[in-house]
Amino acid sequence: MSYEELLESAYEDVEVSEECERFEVVNVKGHHEGVRTVISNFGKVVACLRRRPEHLLKFLGKELGIQGEIKGERLILSRKLSSKDVNAKIKKYAKLYVICVKCGKPDSELDEEGGKLFVRCLACGNKNEVHKI
Repeated sequence: MSYEELLESAYEDVEVSEECERFEVVNVKGHHEGVRTVISNFGKVVACLRRRPEHLLKFLGKELGIQGEIKGERLILSRKLSSKDVNAKIKKYAKLYVICVKCGKPDSELDEEGGKLFVRCLACGNKNEVHKI
């Protein structure tokens, strides 16, 4: 195989997502089903934050006093909530668990060491302890 063929094959295998910029807190999209709230773009929200869906769900559960269930790309919450309230909590999550407190960049990872949770910045190397959910 030539270089160009290998390159073309690699481009076909790589899934390129143009749904969110380098870092963007995506607003939730959803609707109410009876007494429940369904967030239809939850998968996109967590992909843009680059965090595990279960971690964000646990945070929302504690902050909003609700229970939730992840079904595929959707999040189903146990009561009616406005998108304004959910978006505010997601922005709070990003500030606490995604954005570096030292340099303000979103290039970070969550690390657990010795029972403590840290936000480790990949850009500046800062390591900041955060509240474990």
